[in-house]
Amino acid sequence: MPTSGSKPRTIQQVIEALETIAPLQLAEPWDNTGLLLGDRGAGLLGPVFLTIDLTEASLAEAKQRGSGMIVAYHPTIFHELKRITADTPKGRTLLGALESGVPVYSPHTALDACEGGVTDWLCEMLATPGDQKSSHGDRRALQPSATPDPNAACKIVTFVPAKDAQRVRDGLASVGAGRIGAYSNCSFTIEGVGTFLGDAGTHPAVGQAGTLESVREARLEMVCPEAALPLAMEILRALHPYEEPACDVYPLIARPRRTLGAGRRIHFDQPMTPRQIAANLKANLGVDAVKLASAGEAPIATVGVCPGSGGSLIESAIADGCQLFVTGEVTHHEALAAVQRGCSILLAGHTNTEGGYLRRYAERIAALLEDTEVIVSATDGPIFRTY
Repeated sequence: MPTSGSKPRTIQQVIEALETIAPLQLAEPWDNTGLLLGDRGAGLLGPVFLTIDLTEASLAEAKQRGSGMIVAYHPTIFHELKRITADTPKGRTLLGALESGVPVYSPHTALDACEGGVTDWLCEMLATPGDQKSSHGDRRALQPSATPDPNAACKIVTFVPAKDAQRVRDGLASVGAGRIGAYSNCSFTIEGVGTFLGDAGTHPAVGQAGTLESVREARLEMVCPEAALPLAMEILRALHPYEEPACDVYPLIARPRRTLGAGRRIHFDQPMTPRQIAANLKANLGVDAVKLASAGEAPIATVGVCPGSGGSLIESAIADGCQLFVTGEVTHHEALAAVQRGCSILLAGHTNTEGGYLRRYAERIAALLEDTEVIVSATDGPIFRTY
Protein backbone atom coordinates (compact mmCIF):
# COMPACT_ATOMS: atom_id res chain seq x y z
CA MET A 1 0.00 0.00 0.00
CA PRO A 2 1.16 3.60 -0.46
CA THR A 3 3.23 4.78 2.47
CA SER A 4 2.23 7.74 4.59
CA GLY A 5 2.65 10.98 2.67
CA SER A 6 2.88 9.29 -0.76
CA LYS A 7 0.43 10.18 -3.50
CA PRO A 8 -2.43 7.62 -3.83
CA ARG A 9 -2.31 5.60 -7.02
CA THR A 10 -5.16 5.02 -9.43
CA ILE A 11 -6.12 1.73 -11.06
CA GLN A 12 -5.03 3.24 -14.38
CA GLN A 13 -1.51 3.78 -13.06
CA VAL A 14 -1.32 0.12 -12.09
CA ILE A 15 -2.60 -0.85 -15.55
CA GLU A 16 0.10 1.29 -17.17
CA ALA A 17 2.74 -0.58 -15.18
CA LEU A 18 1.24 -3.95 -16.11
CA GLU A 19 1.20 -2.99 -19.77
CA THR A 20 4.77 -1.73 -19.61
CA ILE A 21 5.70 -5.29 -18.68
CA ALA A 22 3.27 -7.01 -21.06
CA PRO A 23 1.82 -4.74 -23.80
CA LEU A 24 -1.64 -5.96 -24.76
CA GLN A 25 -0.84 -5.89 -28.48
CA LEU A 26 1.23 -9.02 -27.81
CA ALA A 27 -1.88 -10.98 -26.75
CA GLU A 28 -3.37 -13.56 -29.10
CA PRO A 29 -6.37 -12.32 -31.14
CA TRP A 30 -8.67 -14.88 -29.52
CA ASP A 31 -7.74 -13.83 -25.97
CA ASN A 32 -9.58 -11.50 -23.60
CA THR A 33 -6.96 -9.41 -21.83
CA GLY A 34 -6.88 -6.09 -20.02
CA LEU A 35 -9.25 -4.61 -17.44
CA LEU A 36 -12.23 -6.96 -17.22
CA LEU A 37 -14.07 -5.52 -14.21
CA GLY A 38 -13.85 -2.15 -12.51
CA ASP A 39 -13.25 1.55 -12.88
CA ARG A 40 -9.79 2.48 -14.19
CA GLY A 41 -10.20 5.97 -12.77
CA ALA A 42 -10.75 4.74 -9.20
CA GLY A 43 -8.07 4.85 -6.53
CA LEU A 44 -6.01 1.82 -5.55
CA LEU A 45 -7.19 1.08 -2.02
CA GLY A 46 -5.01 -1.88 -1.11
CA PRO A 47 -2.36 -4.32 -2.33
CA VAL A 48 -2.27 -5.65 -5.88
CA PHE A 49 -3.23 -9.32 -5.60
CA LEU A 50 -1.82 -11.85 -8.11
CA THR A 51 -3.41 -15.21 -8.90
CA ILE A 52 -3.48 -17.63 -11.82
CA ASP A 53 -7.24 -18.26 -11.57
CA LEU A 54 -9.83 -16.11 -9.85
CA THR A 55 -12.08 -18.52 -7.99
CA GLU A 56 -14.39 -18.17 -5.02
CA ALA A 57 -11.50 -19.24 -2.78
CA SER A 58 -8.93 -16.83 -4.22
CA LEU A 59 -11.49 -13.99 -4.23
CA ALA A 60 -12.17 -14.64 -0.53
CA GLU A 61 -8.41 -14.51 0.11
CA ALA A 62 -8.08 -11.27 -1.84
CA LYS A 63 -10.84 -9.69 0.23
CA GLN A 64 -9.40 -11.01 3.49
CA ARG A 65 -6.02 -9.48 2.64
CA GLY A 66 -7.58 -6.11 1.82
CA SER A 67 -6.63 -6.18 -1.87
CA GLY A 68 -7.23 -3.08 -3.97
CA MET A 69 -6.90 -4.80 -7.34
CA ILE A 70 -6.82 -8.38 -8.59
CA VAL A 71 -4.57 -9.44 -11.45
CA ALA A 72 -5.77 -12.88 -12.58
CA TYR A 73 -3.48 -14.42 -15.19
CA HIS A 74 -6.30 -16.41 -16.78
CA PRO A 75 -9.18 -14.16 -17.91
CA THR A 76 -12.04 -14.30 -15.42
CA ILE A 77 -14.37 -13.41 -18.31
CA PHE A 78 -13.51 -15.29 -21.48
CA HIS A 79 -16.57 -16.71 -23.22
CA GLU A 80 -19.70 -14.69 -23.89
CA LEU A 81 -21.83 -14.11 -20.80
CA LYS A 82 -25.61 -13.95 -21.11
CA ARG A 83 -26.29 -13.72 -17.39
CA ILE A 84 -24.40 -13.34 -14.13
CA THR A 85 -26.18 -15.03 -11.25
CA ALA A 86 -25.26 -16.74 -7.99
CA ASP A 87 -26.35 -20.11 -9.44
CA THR A 88 -22.82 -21.01 -10.61
CA PRO A 89 -19.33 -20.70 -9.12
CA LYS A 90 -18.34 -18.38 -11.98
CA GLY A 91 -21.39 -16.19 -11.40
CA ARG A 92 -20.77 -16.02 -7.65
CA THR A 93 -17.13 -15.08 -8.25
CA LEU A 94 -18.03 -12.29 -10.65
CA LEU A 95 -20.81 -11.00 -8.41
CA GLY A 96 -18.45 -11.06 -5.43
CA ALA A 97 -15.83 -9.06 -7.31
CA LEU A 98 -18.41 -6.54 -8.48
CA GLU A 99 -19.94 -6.17 -5.04
CA SER A 100 -16.54 -5.65 -3.41
CA GLY A 101 -15.58 -3.04 -5.99
CA VAL A 102 -12.16 -4.64 -6.53
CA PRO A 103 -11.07 -4.29 -10.18
CA VAL A 104 -9.96 -7.42 -12.05
CA TYR A 105 -7.31 -7.40 -14.79
CA SER A 106 -5.90 -10.22 -16.94
CA PRO A 107 -2.59 -10.19 -18.88
CA HIS A 108 -2.72 -13.86 -20.05
CA THR A 109 -1.08 -14.41 -23.46
CA ALA A 110 0.46 -10.92 -23.46
CA LEU A 111 2.44 -11.99 -20.38
CA ASP A 112 3.40 -15.22 -22.15
CA ALA A 113 4.66 -13.44 -25.25
CA CYS A 114 6.57 -10.54 -23.68
CA GLU A 115 10.28 -10.48 -23.02
CA GLY A 116 11.02 -11.84 -19.55
CA GLY A 117 7.47 -13.18 -19.24
CA VAL A 118 6.03 -16.58 -18.37
CA THR A 119 7.51 -18.38 -21.38
CA ASP A 120 11.03 -17.07 -20.82
CA TRP A 121 10.75 -18.06 -17.15
CA LEU A 122 9.70 -21.59 -18.16
CA CYS A 123 12.72 -21.81 -20.45
CA GLU A 124 14.93 -21.19 -17.41
CA MET A 125 13.28 -24.13 -15.66
CA LEU A 126 14.92 -26.52 -18.13
CA ALA A 127 18.45 -25.74 -16.94
CA THR A 128 20.37 -27.85 -14.45
CA PRO A 129 19.19 -26.87 -10.94
CA GLY A 130 21.49 -24.28 -9.42
CA ASP A 131 22.86 -23.14 -12.77
CA GLN A 132 22.92 -19.35 -12.54
CA LYS A 133 23.56 -18.61 -16.22
CA SER A 134 21.17 -16.01 -17.60
CA SER A 135 21.23 -17.76 -20.99
CA HIS A 136 21.84 -21.35 -22.01
CA GLY A 137 21.94 -20.79 -25.73
CA ASP A 138 20.00 -19.01 -28.43
CA ARG A 139 16.33 -18.31 -27.62
CA ARG A 140 13.66 -16.96 -29.94
CA ALA A 141 9.89 -16.95 -30.33
CA LEU A 142 8.26 -19.84 -32.17
CA GLN A 143 5.75 -17.38 -33.62
CA PRO A 144 7.36 -13.91 -33.43
CA SER A 145 5.01 -11.03 -32.71
CA ALA A 146 4.88 -8.09 -35.07
CA THR A 147 4.23 -4.98 -32.99
CA PRO A 148 2.86 -2.11 -35.08
CA ASP A 149 4.26 1.38 -34.64
CA PRO A 150 1.26 3.75 -34.54
CA ASN A 151 3.47 6.54 -35.85
CA ALA A 152 4.51 4.51 -38.89
CA ALA A 153 1.32 2.97 -40.26
CA CYS A 154 2.19 4.21 -43.73
CA LYS A 155 4.83 6.10 -45.67
CA ILE A 156 4.28 9.23 -47.76
CA VAL A 157 6.56 9.63 -50.77
CA THR A 158 6.42 12.83 -52.79
CA PHE A 159 8.55 14.42 -55.53
CA VAL A 160 9.22 18.12 -55.15
CA PRO A 161 11.74 20.67 -56.47
CA ALA A 162 14.75 20.57 -54.14
CA LYS A 163 14.30 24.22 -53.13
CA ASP A 164 10.78 23.46 -51.83
CA ALA A 165 11.58 20.19 -50.04
CA GLN A 166 12.24 21.73 -46.62
CA ARG A 167 8.93 23.59 -46.61
CA VAL A 168 7.00 20.42 -47.48
CA ARG A 169 8.99 18.42 -44.91
CA ASP A 170 8.26 20.93 -42.13
CA GLY A 171 4.57 21.01 -43.03
CA LEU A 172 4.21 17.24 -42.93
CA ALA A 173 6.11 17.06 -39.65
CA SER A 174 3.77 19.65 -38.11
CA VAL A 175 0.85 17.19 -38.41
CA GLY A 176 2.71 14.14 -37.05
CA ALA A 177 4.57 12.69 -40.04
CA GLY A 178 8.21 11.79 -39.69
CA ARG A 179 8.18 10.53 -36.08
CA ILE A 180 10.34 7.46 -35.39
CA GLY A 181 10.54 6.55 -31.71
CA ALA A 182 11.71 9.61 -29.78
CA TYR A 183 12.81 11.42 -32.95
CA SER A 184 10.70 13.84 -34.99
CA ASN A 185 11.13 15.46 -38.42
CA CYS A 186 12.62 12.21 -39.74
CA SER A 187 12.78 11.99 -43.52
CA PHE A 188 14.83 10.66 -46.39
CA THR A 189 15.66 12.71 -49.48
CA ILE A 190 17.40 11.78 -52.71
CA GLU A 191 17.65 13.89 -55.84
CA GLY A 192 16.78 12.87 -59.38
CA VAL A 193 15.06 14.05 -62.55
CA GLY A 194 11.30 14.23 -62.96
CA THR A 195 9.45 14.70 -66.24
CA PHE A 196 5.94 15.84 -67.08
CA LEU A 197 3.87 16.98 -70.02
CA GLY A 198 0.93 19.21 -69.16
CA ASP A 199 -2.29 18.99 -71.17
CA ALA A 200 -3.85 22.08 -72.64
CA GLY A 201 -5.35 24.21 -69.88
CA THR A 202 -2.81 23.19 -67.25
CA HIS A 203 -0.62 25.73 -65.45
CA PRO A 204 2.65 23.97 -64.59
CA ALA A 205 4.85 25.61 -61.96
CA VAL A 206 7.84 24.93 -64.19
CA GLY A 207 7.82 25.32 -67.99
CA GLN A 208 4.64 25.46 -70.03
CA ALA A 209 1.68 23.33 -71.07
CA GLY A 210 2.18 21.13 -74.11
CA THR A 211 5.94 20.86 -73.65
CA LEU A 212 7.78 17.91 -72.10
CA GLU A 213 9.68 19.28 -69.12
CA SER A 214 12.57 17.82 -67.12
CA VAL A 215 13.08 19.12 -63.59
CA ARG A 216 15.63 18.38 -60.86
CA GLU A 217 13.47 17.07 -58.02
CA ALA A 218 13.91 15.62 -54.56
CA ARG A 219 12.22 12.36 -53.59
CA LEU A 220 10.99 13.02 -50.03
CA GLU A 221 9.90 10.10 -47.81
CA MET A 222 8.28 10.32 -44.37
CA VAL A 223 6.41 7.82 -42.19
CA CYS A 224 2.95 8.89 -41.06
CA PRO A 225 0.26 7.75 -38.58
CA GLU A 226 -2.90 6.52 -40.25
CA ALA A 227 -5.04 9.03 -38.37
CA ALA A 228 -2.87 11.92 -39.56
CA LEU A 229 -2.85 10.86 -43.22
CA PRO A 230 -5.86 12.93 -44.46
CA LEU A 231 -4.49 16.15 -42.94
CA ALA A 232 -0.97 15.32 -44.11
CA MET A 233 -2.23 14.98 -47.69
CA GLU A 234 -4.04 18.31 -47.40
CA ILE A 235 -0.88 19.99 -46.08
CA LEU A 236 1.20 18.44 -48.84
CA ARG A 237 -1.12 19.80 -51.55
CA ALA A 238 -1.15 23.23 -49.94
CA LEU A 239 2.65 23.52 -49.67
CA HIS A 240 3.72 21.69 -52.80
CA PRO A 241 4.45 24.11 -55.70
CA TYR A 242 2.99 21.78 -58.36
CA GLU A 243 -0.57 22.01 -59.58
CA GLU A 244 -0.78 18.19 -59.36
CA PRO A 245 1.76 16.95 -56.77
CA ALA A 246 3.20 13.52 -57.46
CA CYS A 247 2.64 11.51 -54.30
CA ASP A 248 2.50 7.84 -53.27
CA VAL A 249 1.23 6.36 -49.99
CA TYR A 250 2.53 2.94 -48.97
CA PRO A 251 1.04 0.88 -46.12
CA LEU A 252 3.74 -0.45 -43.79
CA ILE A 253 3.54 -3.85 -42.14
CA ALA A 254 4.48 -4.30 -38.50
CA ARG A 255 8.04 -5.45 -37.91
CA PRO A 256 8.40 -8.73 -35.96
CA ARG A 257 10.87 -9.14 -33.08
CA ARG A 258 12.39 -12.54 -32.44
CA THR A 259 12.31 -12.07 -28.65
CA LEU A 260 8.54 -11.45 -28.55
CA GLY A 261 5.68 -13.76 -29.41
CA ALA A 262 4.09 -17.12 -28.72
CA GLY A 263 6.31 -19.93 -27.49
CA ARG A 264 10.09 -20.16 -27.52
CA ARG A 265 12.69 -22.17 -29.40
CA ILE A 266 15.86 -22.80 -27.41
CA HIS A 267 19.08 -24.11 -28.92
CA PHE A 268 21.18 -25.28 -25.96
CA ASP A 269 24.92 -24.67 -25.82
CA GLN A 270 25.27 -28.15 -24.32
CA PRO A 271 22.85 -30.86 -25.56
CA MET A 272 20.94 -32.90 -22.95
CA THR A 273 18.84 -36.04 -23.17
CA PRO A 274 15.05 -35.69 -22.88
CA ARG A 275 15.25 -37.49 -19.52
CA GLN A 276 17.82 -34.99 -18.23
CA ILE A 277 15.62 -32.08 -19.27
CA ALA A 278 12.60 -33.77 -17.66
CA ALA A 279 14.53 -34.21 -14.38
CA ASN A 280 15.63 -30.56 -14.46
CA LEU A 281 12.08 -29.35 -15.06
CA LYS A 282 10.66 -31.50 -12.25
CA ALA A 283 13.28 -30.27 -9.78
CA ASN A 284 13.07 -26.60 -10.72
CA LEU A 285 9.27 -26.50 -10.62
CA GLY A 286 9.15 -28.55 -7.41
CA VAL A 287 6.40 -30.82 -8.74
CA ASP A 288 5.63 -34.43 -7.89
CA ALA A 289 6.00 -35.69 -11.44
CA VAL A 290 6.32 -34.78 -15.09
CA LYS A 291 5.28 -36.85 -18.12
CA LEU A 292 7.59 -37.61 -21.05
CA ALA A 293 6.53 -39.09 -24.37
CA SER A 294 9.93 -39.90 -25.81
CA ALA A 295 10.85 -40.08 -29.48
CA GLY A 296 14.43 -41.07 -28.60
CA GLU A 297 17.05 -41.11 -25.87
CA ALA A 298 19.92 -39.31 -27.64
CA PRO A 299 21.06 -35.86 -26.40
CA ILE A 300 19.20 -33.03 -28.09
CA ALA A 301 19.91 -29.33 -28.49
CA THR A 302 16.74 -27.74 -29.88
CA VAL A 303 13.65 -27.49 -27.67
CA GLY A 304 10.27 -25.78 -28.04
CA VAL A 305 8.56 -24.29 -24.97
CA CYS A 306 5.04 -23.02 -24.26
CA PRO A 307 3.39 -22.57 -20.83
CA GLY A 308 -0.12 -23.86 -20.19
CA SER A 309 -1.80 -25.67 -23.06
CA GLY A 310 0.63 -25.58 -25.97
CA GLY A 311 -0.75 -28.03 -28.49
CA SER A 312 -1.35 -25.34 -31.09
CA LEU A 313 2.39 -24.60 -31.22
CA ILE A 314 3.65 -28.15 -31.76
CA GLU A 315 3.59 -27.75 -35.55
CA SER A 316 5.62 -24.53 -35.34
CA ALA A 317 8.10 -26.22 -33.01
CA ILE A 318 8.62 -29.20 -35.32
CA ALA A 319 8.91 -26.94 -38.36
CA ASP A 320 11.61 -25.00 -36.49
CA GLY A 321 13.66 -28.13 -35.85
CA CYS A 322 12.65 -28.79 -32.22
CA GLN A 323 13.37 -32.33 -31.01
CA LEU A 324 11.43 -31.85 -27.77
CA PHE A 325 8.39 -29.75 -26.93
CA VAL A 326 7.79 -28.67 -23.32
CA THR A 327 4.37 -27.48 -22.16
CA GLY A 328 1.72 -28.03 -19.50
CA GLU A 329 -0.77 -30.21 -21.32
CA VAL A 330 -1.61 -31.58 -24.78
CA THR A 331 -4.07 -34.21 -26.00
CA HIS A 332 -3.10 -37.85 -26.53
CA HIS A 333 -3.38 -37.50 -30.28
CA GLU A 334 -1.27 -34.33 -30.37
CA ALA A 335 1.48 -36.09 -28.42
CA LEU A 336 1.28 -39.26 -30.52
CA ALA A 337 1.53 -37.32 -33.79
CA ALA A 338 4.55 -35.36 -32.52
CA VAL A 339 6.42 -38.48 -31.31
CA GLN A 340 5.81 -40.21 -34.64
CA ARG A 341 7.50 -37.24 -36.31
CA GLY A 342 10.53 -37.44 -34.06
CA CYS A 343 9.62 -34.77 -31.48
CA SER A 344 9.38 -35.81 -27.83
CA ILE A 345 6.71 -34.23 -25.61
CA LEU A 346 7.35 -33.20 -21.99
CA LEU A 347 4.37 -32.21 -19.83
CA ALA A 348 4.47 -30.66 -16.35
CA GLY A 349 0.82 -29.68 -15.80
CA HIS A 350 -1.01 -26.57 -16.93
CA THR A 351 -0.77 -24.40 -13.82
CA ASN A 352 2.64 -25.78 -12.88
CA THR A 353 4.11 -24.20 -16.00
CA GLU A 354 2.61 -20.79 -15.14
CA GLY A 355 2.18 -20.29 -11.41
CA GLY A 356 5.82 -20.17 -10.43
CA TYR A 357 6.25 -17.00 -12.44
CA LEU A 358 3.92 -14.96 -10.22
CA ARG A 359 6.59 -14.13 -7.63
CA ARG A 360 8.86 -12.75 -10.33
CA TYR A 361 5.88 -10.88 -11.78
CA ALA A 362 5.21 -9.36 -8.36
CA GLU A 363 8.81 -8.13 -8.17
CA ARG A 364 8.59 -6.55 -11.62
CA ILE A 365 5.33 -4.78 -10.79
CA ALA A 366 6.64 -3.53 -7.44
CA ALA A 367 9.76 -2.15 -9.14
CA LEU A 368 7.57 0.00 -11.38
CA LEU A 369 5.16 1.04 -8.61
CA GLU A 370 7.20 2.18 -5.65
CA ASP A 371 5.38 2.12 -2.30
CA THR A 372 2.75 -0.26 -3.72
CA GLU A 373 2.41 -3.68 -2.11
CA VAL A 374 2.09 -6.63 -4.49
CA ILE A 375 1.09 -10.00 -3.05
CA VAL A 376 0.74 -13.50 -4.51
CA SER A 377 -2.21 -15.73 -3.67
CA ALA A 378 -1.51 -18.47 -1.15
CA THR A 379 -4.68 -20.43 -1.95
CA ASP A 380 -4.45 -20.53 -5.74
CA GLY A 381 -2.57 -23.47 -7.22
CA PRO A 382 -2.73 -26.56 -9.45
CA ILE A 383 -5.98 -28.49 -9.25
CA PHE A 384 -4.29 -31.85 -9.95
CA ARG A 385 -2.16 -33.79 -7.47
CA THR A 386 -0.10 -36.93 -8.02
CA TYR A 387 -0.73 -39.77 -5.54
